[in-house]
Amino acid sequence: MTLSVNTTDPGAIFRHSGFMLVVLVLLINTAQAADQDRVIRVGGDYNYPPYEFINEAGEPDGYNTELTRAIAEVMGMNIEIQLGDWDALRKQFEKGEIDTMQGMIYSDDRAKKYRFSPPHAIVHQSIFARKGTPKVSQLAELQGYEVIVQRGGIMHDYLRQNDVGAKLILVDTHTAALRLLASGQHDYALVANLPGLYLGKELALSNIVPVGKPFGAQHYGYSVLHNNEELLSQFSEGLAILKNTGRQQAIYDRWLGPLENTGLPWKRIGQAAALICALLLIVLGGIVIWNRMLTRQVSRRTAELKLQQQQLLQADKMTSLGILVSGVAHEINNPSSLLLLNLPVLKEVYQDLEEILETHYRTHGDFYMGGLTYSRMRDEITPMLDDMLAGTQRIRRIVDDLRDFARQSPADLSETVDLNEVLATAIRLVDNTIRSSTNHFSVAYGAQLPPFKGNAQRIEQVIINLIVNACQALDSTEQSISIRTFYRSKEQTLCLEVRDQGCGIEPENMPRLSDPFFTTKREQGGTGLGLSVSTSIIQEHGGNLIYDSTPGQGTLVTLLILSIQEPTAYE
Repeated sequence: MTLSVNTTDPGAIFRHSGFMLVVLVLLINTAQAADQDRVIRVGGDYNYPPYEFINEAGEPDGYNTELTRAIAEVMGMNIEIQLGDWDALRKQFEKGEIDTMQGMIYSDDRAKKYRFSPPHAIVHQSIFARKGTPKVSQLAELQGYEVIVQRGGIMHDYLRQNDVGAKLILVDTHTAALRLLASGQHDYALVANLPGLYLGKELALSNIVPVGKPFGAQHYGYSVLHNNEELLSQFSEGLAILKNTGRQQAIYDRWLGPLENTGLPWKRIGQAAALICALLLIVLGGIVIWNRMLTRQVSRRTAELKLQQQQLLQADKMTSLGILVSGVAHEINNPSSLLLLNLPVLKEVYQDLEEILETHYRTHGDFYMGGLTYSRMRDEITPMLDDMLAGTQRIRRIVDDLRDFARQSPADLSETVDLNEVLATAIRLVDNTIRSSTNHFSVAYGAQLPPFKGNAQRIEQVIINLIVNACQALDSTEQSISIRTFYRSKEQTLCLEVRDQGCGIEPENMPRLSDPFFTTKREQGGTGLGLSVSTSIIQEHGGNLIYDSTPGQGTLVTLLILSIQEPTAYE
């Protein structure tokens, strides 16, 4: 049909143009209506929880499915979600029978065939094995082993392109892979980490665990064929809308959050640790105050009682202190044990999250964690956790030393004692006193000292008395204290020397140092029992205490004890 127009008639030209405009509008409306009526076929794996799977009602479900429906809602698209065997659906996708795959991991090789949207999740691949199987950190270590992988999955693609020398056992689903492995067949299974953990829990496969993560973060998103980029742009635009409104994050947290957040947040652990440390300081401060009150009370009463009565009171004081310290040590050990158990787990959780946080940082820029930027916190979190763990271990060690020191036991001298170990324990107990008394403290431990028969707790008490006396003799923190242990082979004698640069001892007081209740510091609360008790303890062990002092220059105290065998090396 030929349409002719009289060009000499302006009205005819105008009427013809209006007719063409109407036709054009009708064609556009018809195209838009056809586009809205078009059903977009979306494919996915029917057994890849929690991302996509068929639920108990026989309906598509999971993170990918809910995200796709939300995108269709905001973009006004008519979709049909079809979940099935991954390898079969991927072949349909390549034939054009499926318009888009709602969850596919990006790779350079796949990018040659498909176009990918911005990722809506990050996937990690893990090597699963039965408990007791050696850990694997690199794919090259799978050489010679039987490895189960999903047919047509990203790991199947990778292993076909990069022959690692493993025998591949192909299955249709992650479920089949993990069940085969749990039943005792084959050596390893290479599956996605979150689906592996999810299925292991759901199927109660308690004998398999992840033993390695050879791959970093992998982008996971929508994919289309090269000739369908218009459809991909619609899904990308819908995904951007959901991200900006926070709806995508809500869907992500609902499906994937419980699997990723398996430990306590580090911030809560830090707050709990700070609270516990504050309580510990209060308790230890109370112990110090209580101890001083008891010491002053004993001091006031010693002047009125005989030696035997005063020794009885001292024994009673030490018993009460021992009960108090043992009780407090038990209470402190409970929260300390909780910290020692949870802090390593928390550190592993953060290390597992580092790749996700780094990817998020590179993709979206800096963000806040606990009120501080991630770019600042990422280098601080691991040292903070290490410092907290070291501090907790120090608390546990000090409490154990206090408990051992306060424990009451009969005068059993049959223990095999290491002088260096006893000295190290004593130093830990009076560490605060040493640091507040001098800036120049040194210790030299003799090499491979022989052991001796005795009571480690009583020798520890003697060494503590000697160190505390040395600290009290100093007039300034610039004066020093030095301790050393060594062995005299000719006399078969172990020696411990405590040397200070303090005020020294007057010559007339030297013979009275071991007398009960003799002290030059009674106004400071001294009882005069420390060196007396120490002398008795050393004499019980067949040893001796020797004093050498010059007023104004310092004091040297030497502890001598017979060893029970020759050392292999000594000073």
